Amino acid sequence: MRKLLPLIGTPSGSHPGGRSAMTCRFRCGDACFHEVPNTSDNEYVGDIVAGALSRRSMMRAAAVVTVAAAGAGAVGVVGAPEAQAAPGGKGHGHGHGHHHDKPKGARGLRFAPVAPNTNDAVTVPEGYRQNVVIRWGEPILRGAPAFDGDRQSAKAQAGQFGYNCDFLSLLPLKGEHGRQLLVANHEYTDEILMFRDYDPENPTREQVEIAWAAHGLAVVAVEEDRRSGKLTAVSRHHLNRRLTATSEFRLTGPVAGSDLVKTSADPRGTKVLGTLNNCSGGTTPWGTTLHGEENFNQYFANGSSATDKRYGIGTGATERKWERFDKRFDLAQEPNEVHRFGYVVELDPYDPESTPRKHTALGRFKHEAATVRLTHDGRPVVYSGDDERFDYFYKFVSSKKMRHGNSRSAREHNLSLLDEGTLYVAKLTGDSPAIEIDGTGKLPKDGEFDGSGEWIPLATATAHGAVSHVEGMTAEEVFVFTRLAGDKVGATKMDRPEDIEPNPVTGKVYVALTNNSNRGVGSNPKADEANPRHANKHGHVLELTERWNRPESTRFAWSLFLVAGDPEDPATYFAGFPKDSVSPISCPDNVAFDAHGNLWISTDGSSLGSHDGLFGVATRGDRRGELKQFLTVPNGAETCGPVIQDRRVLVAVQHPGEVDGATVDQPASAWPDGPGTYVRPAVVAVWRADGRDIGV
Repeated sequence: MRKLLPLIGTPSGSHPGGRSAMTCRFRCGDACFHEVPNTSDNEYVGDIVAGALSRRSMMRAAAVVTVAAAGAGAVGVVGAPEAQAAPGGKGHGHGHGHHHDKPKGARGLRFAPVAPNTNDAVTVPEGYRQNVVIRWGEPILRGAPAFDGDRQSAKAQAGQFGYNCDFLSLLPLKGEHGRQLLVANHEYTDEILMFRDYDPENPTREQVEIAWAAHGLAVVAVEEDRRSGKLTAVSRHHLNRRLTATSEFRLTGPVAGSDLVKTSADPRGTKVLGTLNNCSGGTTPWGTTLHGEENFNQYFANGSSATDKRYGIGTGATERKWERFDKRFDLAQEPNEVHRFGYVVELDPYDPESTPRKHTALGRFKHEAATVRLTHDGRPVVYSGDDERFDYFYKFVSSKKMRHGNSRSAREHNLSLLDEGTLYVAKLTGDSPAIEIDGTGKLPKDGEFDGSGEWIPLATATAHGAVSHVEGMTAEEVFVFTRLAGDKVGATKMDRPEDIEPNPVTGKVYVALTNNSNRGVGSNPKADEANPRHANKHGHVLELTERWNRPESTRFAWSLFLVAGDPEDPATYFAGFPKDSVSPISCPDNVAFDAHGNLWISTDGSSLGSHDGLFGVATRGDRRGELKQFLTVPNGAETCGPVIQDRRVLVAVQHPGEVDGATVDQPASAWPDGPGTYVRPAVVAVWRADGRDIGV
C-alpha cells in the first residue's frame, strides 16, 4: 500500500485537515475550535420525502446555458524561475514514471500528473514552465516605493500589491495588445510573518495601519512576453488600483439605509469603510468582478448575543487588536458596524474612480464566492456558499435583465442587477434510506449518493421595498441575519460549502464542500446522503442539475461527483472512474472550468500529507471522474484563485511559510525569492513550454 507523506509543521490531530494552527488563527479566527454556530434542528436529508422530485426525472436537461468567460486567451512576461518538473516514482495517476510517453486523458487534461510531494516550490508537470507574476508589496500605483519589509509603511502598502491573494480574475484590455487586467482579493494578514518585531499583545498603530492597507482588492494590468510565455505586472498603469480596509464602499439594495446598519460615523447607513477577509469571488458577464466577504466576524471585539445572532462574533478582544485604534471594530461602542460586513462586493475594474458596492440583496454570511450564470432571458443568477460547518448554500435570482454594450447607461444599469430579485437557500433530499448512510462513506445500494432538492425563497427585494418569505422575520432581518432565515426554513446543513461554479459546457453546477471534522461527532448532526462521512476531513464535490437546466428553477437534482481522499480508501469516490488511475485529493476549495468543461479544483488544508495543489477532473464522457494533479504549492501554502485559460493557468499562492513556529527570522519557506528574503504570497502563471494549449 502506498505510504502517505507525513504532515509538516503540525502535530498529528491538532488541527482539522492539514492546516497549521497559525493559518487557523489568522485566516478564520480559529473557527473550527469554537462551538458550532448552527444549533438549529433542521431535518435529516433523507427524511424529507413528501413532494420530492425524482432525480431521474430531473435529468432531462434542456438547453445548455453558456456562461460568459472573461479573458479567454493568454498573456505573460519577465522574471520567472525555471519550472520544476513533476517528480517521478510510484504513485497514483497516469504518467508517473513514464514521462516520455504522451500523456493520456480527457482533452484539456493530457499532462503527466504531479505526484504528491512536500517541495518548497510550485511544482508543475514536465513540459510546463512558470513565473511569479506579482508578489506582496510590489508597487502598482504611482509614487509607491519598491518593497522593503524592514521599512514598510501604511502609505507604501496602500500603493503596493496586498497580502495573501485569493480570488483572481483576468479581463480583456481592448486596444492594448498582449495585455489583460488582473483583479485579486487580499483575504487576510499574518502579522507574525509580516513584521520582524511583532508583539501580538501590543501591536503598534503603524503595524495595524499597514495591515489595513494590505487587506482588500487590487487591480493591476499584466503583460505577456510572447517569446518566453511569461506574464508580468505593468506598474503604474492608469487602471491599476488598490482598495483597502479604509477605502469607501457603498451599501446598496434592501438593507441600505436600514437602522440595522447605521452607525455614529454613518447615520444614513449607506457608506462603509473597507472590505474584509475577501475570499473567492466571480466575474460577471457585464465585465465586473464580485468579491465575497468571508470570516469578517473575527475583526470585531466585544460582541454580545444581540450583535452575534449566530455569526461567531467574540465577546472579548480580537487577535489583531484593531479595536484599540478604531472604535468601529469595538462592538460595545459601534454594535451595528459588524452588520456592514459579510456581503458580496461588486467592483468595476475599468473605472478607477468608481465606488464599489456591497450588494445586501445577496444576503449576509461568510461568502466564500459569488459566481454568475444568466437565465435564458438574460437575468443573472448568483451562487454562493457559506463557509462554516453545518451551514448552507444559496442562490440569488435577479428580476432585471442584463443590458449589452459598454455605454454609460448600460454599465450603470448592470451595476444595479444584483439589488433586485429573490434570495434562496438550498434544501436537499436523499433518495436512499437513512439506514444505508452509516457515516463510513459506503455507497448506498443504488450506487450513488444522490437525490433531489428545492430552492426555498427567503426574501425578495424590489425597487420599492422588500418582502420577507420567512415567518417571524422582516425582510431587512432576512438580509442581515441570513443564517437565521436559513435555520427557520429548514435548509440543509452542509460540510463547509465554499466555491460554487456553473459548468460553461453542460450547465451543471458544482459545489465544493471542503471538510467538516465535526460531522457525526458528539451531539453534532450525523452523516446524511449529501454529507455521507462522519469526521469528514477530506471533503467532497456536489454536482447539481437545475430542473430543465434553467438556473431560475426552484427544483434540482443532485449527486456527489467526488468524495475526496486517498483513492485507496474505500470511502472515496471519483464519479465511478477507476480509483487506481486518479490522483489523491483532499479539501476541495476554489473551483473553475476550462473551455472543455473540465473542473479544476484547488485545495486548502490537504489531510494526505502532501502540499496543497491544483487538480483537473473530467466531468463528462468515458473519462468522467478522472482526476489529475496539475501543480503543488510551497511549504505552508494554500492554492487559491485558479484562472484556466486556453494557454495559461494562474493560481494565487496564499500564506506560503505559514507553519507553526515560523517567524520572519525563522521562516518555514524560502519561496518565492530564496533564503534570506521575506516569504511573500504571490500570483503564479503556468504555461506549456511549446506554447500550445494546456492539456491537449
